[in-house]
Amino acid sequence: MARTGSASVTAGPTLAVVAREAGVSVPTASKVVNGREDVAPATRRRVTEALDRLGYVRRPRFDSGRAPRLVDLVVDSLERSGSGAVLQGVEGAAREAGLEVVVSAALGRDGSGPPERGWLDRLVARGSCGVLFHLTEPSANQYAWLHQHRVPFVMIDPVREPPPGVISVGATNWQGGVTATEHLLSSGHERIAVLAGPRRTTAGDARVAGYRSALSAAGIAHRPEYLRHGAATEPAARRRTHELLDLPEPPTALFTCSDRMALGAYQALADRGLRVPDDLSVIGFDDLPEARWLTPPLTTVRQPLSEMAATALTLLSRLMDGHHPESTRTELSTRLVERASTAPPRT
Repeated sequence: MARTGSASVTAGPTLAVVAREAGVSVPTASKVVNGREDVAPATRRRVTEALDRLGYVRRPRFDSGRAPRLVDLVVDSLERSGSGAVLQGVEGAAREAGLEVVVSAALGRDGSGPPERGWLDRLVARGSCGVLFHLTEPSANQYAWLHQHRVPFVMIDPVREPPPGVISVGATNWQGGVTATEHLLSSGHERIAVLAGPRRTTAGDARVAGYRSALSAAGIAHRPEYLRHGAATEPAARRRTHELLDLPEPPTALFTCSDRMALGAYQALADRGLRVPDDLSVIGFDDLPEARWLTPPLTTVRQPLSEMAATALTLLSRLMDGHHPESTRTELSTRLVERASTAPPRT
């Protein structure tokens, strides 16, 4: 007669065992398991390693099959006109994908830094199952949290090079810098200056590299005094333009790496009773709405923000369904928009 045996079930480790293994308190281990943000990165890493080492079974917080189809869009500031284009692109793509979007303005007026503390706690509370970041990036702790809890996210126009494996959508910034500079060269300019944003930013560095490449291809030596870095704001660009105008041999044309900086350049010229483009040709980058409102209207390189945002939302939707793209970087083409702010130099 066969003996029927019962299968033995081994209970997994308790949270107390995990806490002891990681050298932390049970409440701290509980915070990590439950996705709380107020845990130091090193502590979170120790607890996560202990969870994996001991085989602690965590119920997935984000399950694309059960969670509501809700995603977060985190922008640096809602005051930027470019944020409207991003919102338009995300909203249209989200409607087609059957998603709803929650918008968070993560930063203040200075336009730098990670999302505010506690944002991830609110993300957990509302049950969002994916995140888009525009011109802002998570802190090291927030990156670790997103990876640990398997929350898919995509960067739109990241300020700095994302960590390996992070999906991002941007524009052909290098080619845009080439296009802007070639347009000025074709008008007869050789003394071309550039206003760049802060150093070591992904888009800014690529635009400056394109500017220098176009000069080199035309056989024109790069003049270090014609390259000015600073905050990508109107006041900073205004000051930098004054510095360029004070040079013994000032430029005849100016490539600003954003339309916001072009506004500052216009103001500096007005301060001195000078005119665009009679005294200085100016070309921008972005094609924000205000580029058309300036007097004269600004020639600029169009960055397809709405299309970039829509592409990022589509990629995020696929990530939420478990599909990973072949490449972590997607770039959309820029193009020159000619208006009235550039002309041949005075002879």
